[in-house]
Amino acid sequence: MATVTNPIRQQAGPPSEALARRYAETRALSLALVASLSDADATAQSMPDASPAKWHLAHVTWFFETFVLRDHLPGYRLFDERWPFLFNSYYEAEGARHARPQRGLLTRPSLDEAIAYRAAVDAALLKAMPTLAERCGDLIELGLNHEQQHQELLLTDLKHLLSRNPLGPAAWPVQPVLQACGAEPSPSRWREGPAGLVEIGDRGDGFAFDNERPAHKVHLTPFALADRLVTNGEWLRFMADGGYASAGLWLSDGWAWVQAEAIESPLYWRRTGDGWEHFSLSGWQPVDLAAPVTHISFFEADAYAGWAGARVPTEQEWEAVARSGDPAGGVQLDAAGPVAPLAEQGEGGWSSMFGNVWQWTGSAYRPYPGFRTAPGAVGEYNGKFMSGQFVLKGGSCATPRGHVRASYRNFFYPHQRWQFTGLRLAKDL
Repeated sequence: MATVTNPIRQQAGPPSEALARRYAETRALSLALVASLSDADATAQSMPDASPAKWHLAHVTWFFETFVLRDHLPGYRLFDERWPFLFNSYYEAEGARHARPQRGLLTRPSLDEAIAYRAAVDAALLKAMPTLAERCGDLIELGLNHEQQHQELLLTDLKHLLSRNPLGPAAWPVQPVLQACGAEPSPSRWREGPAGLVEIGDRGDGFAFDNERPAHKVHLTPFALADRLVTNGEWLRFMADGGYASAGLWLSDGWAWVQAEAIESPLYWRRTGDGWEHFSLSGWQPVDLAAPVTHISFFEADAYAGWAGARVPTEQEWEAVARSGDPAGGVQLDAAGPVAPLAEQGEGGWSSMFGNVWQWTGSAYRPYPGFRTAPGAVGEYNGKFMSGQFVLKGGSCATPRGHVRASYRNFFYPHQRWQFTGLRLAKDL
């Protein structure tokens, strides 16, 4: 496939056997994430921003069926000709689709039928893998990275759904490592980042999304990043000092949001008799003072940074520092089970540059110089969302390990916080 027809770099694909193994492993993790769910768990939708687990399973399958099997395997017949209308997300080029806020009304097809759909598409794709790997291996790789994104969304959407249940149900039993509340770590330290002319964006040989390219030079004035993430304990001090009641700390839009939504804490927090607890995928748990604060909006991150006498880092500053780190390190998703941020202390460097929580930056999600949207439906993957959102970096405890890299660009609107979003402070030098 020519470079202009898809949003990832044209490259010599991996051998078909390796791609088949990666395909099978990625698809298996998605099924493992829903193994403990009932059909009702997998069908309900708690808000328009979230989607049912069943829909995630079917949508990523629709992606492979539509852009790989339908377009590159002559003679392939759709599993069900009615289902593209149900499971197309936002691809205008693919025609009409079911309204996003109404995905929770799809009581049928059932979870079992969605799983059967996956099995049929998997069988067809793996059978034809030698041919497909040669024809469109890059497109299959895009589909796998797309599925990994939806694995994280499935977890965060499920968490939001279960949090709305007065019973506080757990998706998975709590693990001791996630239950213990440790003492706060030592105060964070400032570490100087690289200044001057630096390169950001992707120039590697592996997979990358189109929004990470082209690589280009930027000039950074002297700055420093905190060696660790902001913790729950530190956030509690912000709250106790009236952080949510001090209009002077907030952007105008942020203050309007705080007032309209009666915001007084991170999402999923509630008061108890002697403190605070938060909702997790293992039900309600005490707030761990040492763990990174999570489920905060950009508005909250910006207000906290001002209160702390610092600021939110830019995307370019964060990436310049992270290039020396290990993208596969830190607290990331390895298997189905409870996920939560864990305390990590910097040891002479920056801790949790990757994993634990997505880190807000102060940079608008806009195209890099020279960015071009690819033609066709897959060109809708990133480019059309480059308006009104902010970039997040680094991945989270719900991000499949191996999915992110320093150049990876996540993006959300400034009020959104149902994802595992947190903060690392920056300052000018």
